[in-house]
Amino acid sequence: MKTPEPVAFLDRPAARLVAVGCAVLCAVALAYIHRDDLLGSDEATAANDPVAACLAERAADIDRMVADGVVDTDRATLFKSRAEALCQATVGGGSGPPLPGQ
Repeated sequence: MKTPEPVAFLDRPAARLVAVGCAVLCAVALAYIHRDDLLGSDEATAANDPVAACLAERAADIDRMVADGVVDTDRATLFKSRAEALCQATVGGGSGPPLPGQ
């Protein structure tokens, strides 16, 4: 009768369970590190976004003009859309460096 040969640890199911456990731990660590990216933290994004800050400042100015009676609501809507384009062009779109020539 032949005795069974010893099986190396890496060929056993326990080694595969350890590998799966390591993969799960890595996935959990990555999810924890990038939790703001995955869940979309609006406060952190708005505080760090120069386009949002510029747009908020311009919108406050436009709202003040409406309250003073300088412009009507239709023009205010137009001004706000133009202010958004101006802020994105001035700051570079908020998603990367400005284009050459800006």
